[in-house]
Amino acid sequence: MKIIILAAGFGKRLGKNIPKALVELINGNTILDYQLKNIQKITELENVVIVTGYKQELIKERYLSITQVINEEYPTTNTAKSLLNGIRMINEDIIFMNGDVIFHPDILKIMISNNHTNKIAVNNFNVGDEEIKYDLDHDNNIKNLSKTVSDPLGEAVGINYIKKEFIDSFKNNLVKCDKQDYFEKAIEISISQGIIFKPMNIESLFCCEVDFKEDLEKVNNYINNNYV
Repeated sequence: MKIIILAAGFGKRLGKNIPKALVELINGNTILDYQLKNIQKITELENVVIVTGYKQELIKERYLSITQVINEEYPTTNTAKSLLNGIRMINEDIIFMNGDVIFHPDILKIMISNNHTNKIAVNNFNVGDEEIKYDLDHDNNIKNLSKTVSDPLGEAVGINYIKKEFIDSFKNNLVKCDKQDYFEKAIEISISQGIIFKPMNIESLFCCEVDFKEDLEKVNNYINNNYV
């Protein structure tokens, strides 16, 4: 199994002028430090691939021992193309996540505990315009996954699992995505082809994508109260 971390974007909304994955938390660790610490609870760091772009040299300097792939087109592309760069040479099970998500380590443990299906980590919270939303079909599988789902059940939190047997199809669907598409578009294409993604509800476990200063405050409060 490989873990792909997408850390190529600008992170303009935080106003830090560095890759968002390198934003420091209240305990002095970066967001990426925190992710890697959690990943080490399920696998070795040699199984991690970081997709970089904006100011990639800063990530390279700090994480020399971890495999990194550069999305050279990061100024004009989104997470679909970054993920394609990250998995192009991979042919095994993968977990992939955005490089700005702070999450409880048990989420990854649960994700790999039943590794027979593709999974999307979700919650059932109220969601705003910027969140990736989801709904389910009559078999309780993921049906739609985008910012524009009209009657969403909650948010897809940006941590996902795909089985090896679907990787080639998924790569092809990432190729079909437009430059500015999120990787969720490739998941939707896969679903239209009959590939099943199960929702993995993590509602009781902390998970927050750090897009705005308010998100960073929420994360720092969580870290401060849980001594992590």
